[in-house]
Amino acid sequence: MSTPTELEILSPGAFASLQDGGRRGHRRIGVPWAGVLDRRLMRIANALAGRSEDAAVIECFDGGLHVLAHGGAVKIAVAGDAVVEVDGPDGRRQLAPWRSVTIADGEQLRIRKMGSGRIAMVAVVGLDLPAVMGSASTYVRAGLGGVDGRALAAGTRLALAADADPWGSDHVLTQPPAAAPGPIRLVPGPQDDHFSPAALEALVGGEYRVTTEADRMGIRLEGAKLEHVGAAEIVSDATVPGSIQVPGAGQPIVLLADAQTAGGYPKIATVIGADLGRLAALRPGQTLRFAAVGAAEGARIARAVEAETRALIASIRALPPDGIDLMALYTGNLVDGVVHALGAEYRPLY
Repeated sequence: MSTPTELEILSPGAFASLQDGGRRGHRRIGVPWAGVLDRRLMRIANALAGRSEDAAVIECFDGGLHVLAHGGAVKIAVAGDAVVEVDGPDGRRQLAPWRSVTIADGEQLRIRKMGSGRIAMVAVVGLDLPAVMGSASTYVRAGLGGVDGRALAAGTRLALAADADPWGSDHVLTQPPAAAPGPIRLVPGPQDDHFSPAALEALVGGEYRVTTEADRMGIRLEGAKLEHVGAAEIVSDATVPGSIQVPGAGQPIVLLADAQTAGGYPKIATVIGADLGRLAALRPGQTLRFAAVGAAEGARIARAVEAETRALIASIRALPPDGIDLMALYTGNLVDGVVHALGAEYRPLY
């Protein structure tokens, strides 16, 4: 009887969980979407691994994820600005991110640290999880999805499909997405009339800092106080990821994927979906600015970002068996410090 192939979590790093596109269609009964914080990263990771774009992935924060192949080879793809290492019989080797790699039975892969951003997505060929209310996404607060509804922990073993093929060509994203510059864009409302005229001006005119209260549920910001008009609470009203709630203290909270479906704080604005992943990737202590756009402009930006994502996925190509991307070497600027071979300073001394 053959040993099943599994991927063991040796360390989850700062935090890691299994996520997919989210648990849609149940907010009316109080069930959040959950799902990945950055859909573009999920789609790229899955495309690199040859999986459907919305297949479940390991979402991890701030590096430290460490996994081990058990019982057979495992193909893994990493999307994100990560420092990736593989430990095998020939020692440790560093890999570029934005690619897939097959690790043999007993080999380990580690995300040592993150560069820009704090989120990486790890796609695993053969990782098939049962859906709970239409999604495999982990929602820890209610114990839904993932592995028994929990975040990944050291010792967790993820069983992989028996027919998973880890030996196909590895793939690479030739031009990773550049970090988007500029402010986080938002649409005012739906309760901007609960604030003084100066409040929205302060929100888009000042700088805010990400506090240590930042997780998959939301990000509490610190900056200019946003003044309410009248009471600082409303009758509980629907929220969505991107809603900016403002409690009585006047400091905004941006809700993310795991946030509650309703709340009693007025919402001064809503971050557009195209910028939510960028916002979620900010680390505590980093600063940001907001800019207001209309709903139509937000929809236009969403279409443009979708076109960019499709172009990125279309640019993914297979690597040769040795894993060396010769095209990248040929097209890269490898010439530096050109010299005149016949110059006096380079002539033989004899």
